[in-house]
Amino acid sequence: MKWKLVYTRQAQKDAKKLATSGLRRQAEQLLEILRENPCQHPPPFEKLVGDLEGAFSRRINIQHRLVYQILDEIKTVKVIRMWTHYE
Repeated sequence: MKWKLVYTRQAQKDAKKLATSGLRRQAEQLLEILRENPCQHPPPFEKLVGDLEGAFSRRINIQHRLVYQILDEIKTVKVIRMWTHYE
């Protein structure tokens, strides 16, 4: 069974930026991996700390990351950001 993806309002805004920056295809590939298995390795992912503790991130490219939380009990991946999280 595939995982359900849900997007925060910020992630929806980020998706528009990705589309105009030519990174949409890379982001879609990562989202498909998350749909299949959010813990899949490779590509590598990092556990985040600080404000985003409990979340994970994967690189879209050198600058931009896809940040998400895994909600095991409801088999859902919550996509928090799809742009740089350093802003």
